[in-house]
Amino acid sequence: MSTASQQLAQFTAGLHLQDIPDDVLERAKACIADTIGCAVHGARLPWSCQVAEYARHYGAGGLCSILGTRGERVHAPFAALANGAAVHAFEQDSLRFPGAGVHPGAALVPVIIATCEETGADGATALRAFVAGCEVLFRIGASTHHSSEKLGFHAPGLTGVFGATAAAGVVYGMDAEQITGAMGVAGSMSGGLLAFSKARQGAAVKRLHMGRACEAGIVAARLSQSGFIGPETILEGRFGFLEAYTRESAPELLTRGLGQEWETRRICFKRYACHVTAQAPMQALRGLMKEHGLQPHDVAALELVSSPKVLSHHDIRYPHDIMQAQYSVPFCLALALFRDPVDPDAFDDSALHDPDILRICAGVQLRTKAGLPTSWSAQLTLVLRDGRTITTDAHAFKGMPGQYLSSEEDQQRFEQLCASLEQTACRELHQKLKTLEMQSVFPLVPAARIAR
Repeated sequence: MSTASQQLAQFTAGLHLQDIPDDVLERAKACIADTIGCAVHGARLPWSCQVAEYARHYGAGGLCSILGTRGERVHAPFAALANGAAVHAFEQDSLRFPGAGVHPGAALVPVIIATCEETGADGATALRAFVAGCEVLFRIGASTHHSSEKLGFHAPGLTGVFGATAAAGVVYGMDAEQITGAMGVAGSMSGGLLAFSKARQGAAVKRLHMGRACEAGIVAARLSQSGFIGPETILEGRFGFLEAYTRESAPELLTRGLGQEWETRRICFKRYACHVTAQAPMQALRGLMKEHGLQPHDVAALELVSSPKVLSHHDIRYPHDIMQAQYSVPFCLALALFRDPVDPDAFDDSALHDPDILRICAGVQLRTKAGLPTSWSAQLTLVLRDGRTITTDAHAFKGMPGQYLSSEEDQQRFEQLCASLEQTACRELHQKLKTLEMQSVFPLVPAARIAR
């Protein structure tokens, strides 16, 4: 019998564009565009610049660009490293619903851009690589029952390398045997710990997890092409990925519905630059403020009923930097009370010292409750200064499957993220990405107006 990685590799190598339903292709194109926006915005941040500087120093002389910046091109693994870190640089990139410890945009798009620039592959190949990588990535994530983080791992750093490897395999034209070998190598390149969420410094390392996954995907693919291969039992076998990295797992999900049930439809986008567990309650809070005509100082306190993970991983009352703040649900709720969270610039260092935000953050009452629809669901209560309370369910948010942004909202988000680009070039890029299957090469992403 073939192993899970062999079946996933066979699917990846044999996937044709005409096999993919139109709505799946549309979701893929939307994710690619959103991811590029996240990278352009994230490239300006200090921690992204530090990774990009490393990539230029050791990777100079290649054919691949570092998104949103001017400067020397680098070799594919280094471009993927820098761009993967930039995509994940400010907690804005895509994920899966229900949650499975995966970030499709950050794990796949930097690899696809780098390998397409390296090989001259067209937009149709890029789309095929994205869908193949997403189908592999999401199944592996789902099979873990998102239990890796209970052990202290940052799950996207573990799963990302497999999707990255599959995507690279498509662009490089690898056959099923080579992709299987590459997956075996990739399994020994997984990594990422959650120590940053409980430490006083070092939260930037979270961004590196996705960059390393992208870099490793290209390394694994190229090594396999040269004959250097890893074990075919890397996923479900003895001492394999599931056994080593999870507390509970469902190996049958690795290949269930492959080619018939399209996991790419589960892609979820964020509107706010923070962890996904804060998205629904923040949207609910802003909605209640608008509905009832509330001003920030009308609210005395906030109460939130949510999943146990919010209390165990995301209850950070006094974050030491903005990266740790973006991981804190109480802090993000408090920020959304006083600032418009749609604007990523609302999450700046001044928020860390804003006495109103800190006061509300410290006072948020967190409780857990069994039976919430999903791990992202919550129930939000506003305690008003006049003695009233207002309670609402927060089970969903714009960007989830079936609750898409409008075309206008999508355009506005892309232009907001790409504000460092010339507006005409930004709009032309967005249009090309919306018609990616028609592009003879992957669209070149312009550099920012000001070199970073």
